Amino acid sequence: MPPAVSSPFRIKLAGYLTAAGLVCLSIFPFFLFYSRAFSDTFASIIGGLFLLHSVLLQDWQWIKQPWLKLAALFCGLCLLSSMHVGITGEWVQALCLPRLFLFCVALQCWLLATKAQRMWLERICLLASLWLISQCWQQYLTGTNLMGMPRWGDGSLTGPFTKPRAGFTLLMLFFPGIMPSVLRLLRQNKLKYWVLGCALLLLGVTTMVLIGQRMSCVLLFFGLSLTAFIFPRFRLPFGLILACAGGLIACLPVISPPVYAKLVLKFSDQLHHFAQSDYGKLFRSAIAMVAQHPWTGLGMDGFRNFCHVPIQTHALSFLGIETLTNDTDGGCNIHPHNYYLQVATTAGLPGLVAFIGLAFQWVRIGWQALDVEHHPQQAMLFVACCILLWPITSTSAVFSFPTAGWIFMFVGWLIAASSSQKRA
Repeated sequence: MPPAVSSPFRIKLAGYLTAAGLVCLSIFPFFLFYSRAFSDTFASIIGGLFLLHSVLLQDWQWIKQPWLKLAALFCGLCLLSSMHVGITGEWVQALCLPRLFLFCVALQCWLLATKAQRMWLERICLLASLWLISQCWQQYLTGTNLMGMPRWGDGSLTGPFTKPRAGFTLLMLFFPGIMPSVLRLLRQNKLKYWVLGCALLLLGVTTMVLIGQRMSCVLLFFGLSLTAFIFPRFRLPFGLILACAGGLIACLPVISPPVYAKLVLKFSDQLHHFAQSDYGKLFRSAIAMVAQHPWTGLGMDGFRNFCHVPIQTHALSFLGIETLTNDTDGGCNIHPHNYYLQVATTAGLPGLVAFIGLAFQWVRIGWQALDVEHHPQQAMLFVACCILLWPITSTSAVFSFPTAGWIFMFVGWLIAASSSQKRA
């Protein structure tokens, strides 16, 4: 049923709430750059304003979405697991978890419901990405960024940050911020636009390689490969970029030895000895914890709270794994560095199934509305979400900012763009 008719006063007040929400969203990406606390606060404010907006207009149609019902089930499983463990901090975190999904649906149904609003956010992401790229090049060419910070100790470029976070942040901004402009330029028939698009693409890829963060670089090329798969016109520029990137990596021993040591030598060594690497130990600890607590999990922050407890389990003996143990020496951290392992240690296998179902629904919504030729922004949001939800990777914590902010902003943005194209 359509929403009930509201009074002129309520409609006017709802307009003020929308304006306030758009202001919060406009500065939200920059808070994701520099402040976990403010980005989390602004995401919660946007969710709260959306609830007030729904109350004023008496519009609750958004609650009926299938993916939101699955999100409610997932939050309920996390809460039950946290209450079962009995640690106060865990169930308090679980009670706050719905704010992420509320922020997501607020973007989908409210702040990004129009094309103009979505284009505005794209331009903000483009501006933020160019700022990040400029700071990386300043640090590479002069030795310090604008704040006077040098490279990180392992040779990584930090860009506008004090810690090595430039690679992940550029990855987040690359597809929704840079790539829509690249694709619009490439579809033009004039050579100058095609060259400009390739130059912008080359600038972003070159910067990512020189930053020297391995997983971000791998996921960037994965996203570009997916773009070439769904958009034939991009395949020739992608081939040229691959050739240039290969030449750049071959030159790294000369132009940036620290990046070569981290991006090529250390990465190759980690792949050859993954089980003995830090990430391998974290993954093994998480699998052991899930095997011992498959149905209830260990609640929010369960990995941090219990990874130091020695575990031995025969739960996976049917797979030929006789005894599975966690490594309490090197297998402990604040999270297991993988979204799906973190969800499994939090809410057990039922929570993992619910989360996988959510990821599948989000990606399916984007895929069903895919039209790269006419709607490059929606297509690049689809690619960005595929990268974020790709399971075989090392990641930051899925429920913590800034990572949670990027994930739920892009998902809400993707569903908004996809729903708009279906209506059209």
